[in-house]
Amino acid sequence: MVSSSLAVSSLLVLPLLASALRVPRPPVIQKVDPPHAGPVVDRNGTELPPLNTTYYFDQLIDHNNPSLGTFKQRYWHTWEFYEPGGPIIITTPGEQDAAGFEGFLTNATIDGQIAQQQSGATIVLEHRYYGYSNPYNNLSVASLQYHTIQQAIDDLAYFAYNVKLPMPGGDNVTPDQAPWVLIGGSYAGALTSFTKVNKPDAFWAAWSSSGVVESIVNYWGYFDIIRKHMPQNCSADVQAVIAHIDEVFTSNDTDAINEIKQTFSMNLTHLDDFASALTGPIFDWQSLQPAGELTDLSFFEFCDALEVKNGVSAGPEGWGLDYALQAWGSYWNTTFLPENCYDQTIEECLGTYNASAPYYTDISVNNADRSWMWIVCNQMGFFQDGAPEGDPTIVSRLVTALYNERQCTYYFPQAFSTPPTPRVNETNKAYDGWFVQSDRLFFGNGERDPWRDATISADGTHFASTAQQPIAVGDGFHCSDLYTINAQVDPTIEAVQQEGLAAMAGWLEEWTAPAQSQS
Repeated sequence: MVSSSLAVSSLLVLPLLASALRVPRPPVIQKVDPPHAGPVVDRNGTELPPLNTTYYFDQLIDHNNPSLGTFKQRYWHTWEFYEPGGPIIITTPGEQDAAGFEGFLTNATIDGQIAQQQSGATIVLEHRYYGYSNPYNNLSVASLQYHTIQQAIDDLAYFAYNVKLPMPGGDNVTPDQAPWVLIGGSYAGALTSFTKVNKPDAFWAAWSSSGVVESIVNYWGYFDIIRKHMPQNCSADVQAVIAHIDEVFTSNDTDAINEIKQTFSMNLTHLDDFASALTGPIFDWQSLQPAGELTDLSFFEFCDALEVKNGVSAGPEGWGLDYALQAWGSYWNTTFLPENCYDQTIEECLGTYNASAPYYTDISVNNADRSWMWIVCNQMGFFQDGAPEGDPTIVSRLVTALYNERQCTYYFPQAFSTPPTPRVNETNKAYDGWFVQSDRLFFGNGERDPWRDATISADGTHFASTAQQPIAVGDGFHCSDLYTINAQVDPTIEAVQQEGLAAMAGWLEEWTAPAQSQS
């Protein structure tokens, strides 16, 4: 029984990034299957290479010093809907291995919808330092010196101006010969906005879905949006349990502390690790989408464990502390720990104070968590922590920015001898953050997206939607407007997509080959 009014089916969810059970969690987008199996053909009926065909581009290691040479950057490409003169539509899945994202070449996503509408070709480009698009054969601190937001922006522009696409006429579609459309969701949505600011001539139009444009160190708004939109009985009981645990953990009452540890079977050395572990089920909110085919119901399974008693759901006030605490402990012992820590000790699974742990020391390529932490620790922050005193919270206030910043010194001891404060002010100043003003840049956001407070639709902001920079908000979750199937079950997401498609049609109609030069 699902205790929420959100109606979803329990079909198989497509995988998200396999992240450790630790904060901060990255704002990833998820994969989606292509709409049909079998060969792909162009509009003339000619069979095209399979969507999972991998291509390689010689990308500069350092755009400030081309003499360092190049590395092989992977990309995927199709011209199913292309006709000469049509746009080139490019996306990156951002902070994860891009293999398997060929669905973003098709009209299962907004990328392919634009291509179909405008007779365009589609590209998925792997972000540097993710998957196997790495300048070097490791993710050491020395290697990561070239892993910056600016280098990623430069990659997009350099690719657009220099790639020779394998499609017919693909050597004559640079941004001064054809209109390019940049699309991104989540971090890649922020990168889309940043690129329009930094390289205004490279991409004629852009679509930023759930773009986390404002870098924030203490990003407690992540959980606050969940608190507001989750089933209110579950919210009330989670708040009650967290308030109780915080009170006990700061009381120096050893017996009471041990009693809570026993309830959850988590005899962790550090109480902030215990508090952080309890965020695990809350993070599952980010796996929700309106369409059942894209949804993981783990979040509601957690809430049901707290709110459904003898087949009856609690009212909006919940069952109260005593029942909720024991119910959470039972869920933890029967479901969460066996599913997540089955082959590890509690300290190995949920502790964060062992600087020699493999998740800190693994510098092998295709370690997305490490690559993302480098950006987090240096430029973007996004430490998902408890709310300040005076604000309601579903996450312990023992989870702080410093709790995460300390871990930066374990991941990257050669770079940080003391916990760093990410340089978010520099990032926001360089790329305009919330205050971006760009031509032909569409923002699509979701009311129930936990990342919304880092987007241009954050609570407390009142940025105007304009003809050149439309802002459309649906009732969806994270990057819901990217997926075609979501519009089939949620009219508000359909409205977002239709507004964006209309904007793209108008902007692309205005394009003429300008005398552009690479910025």
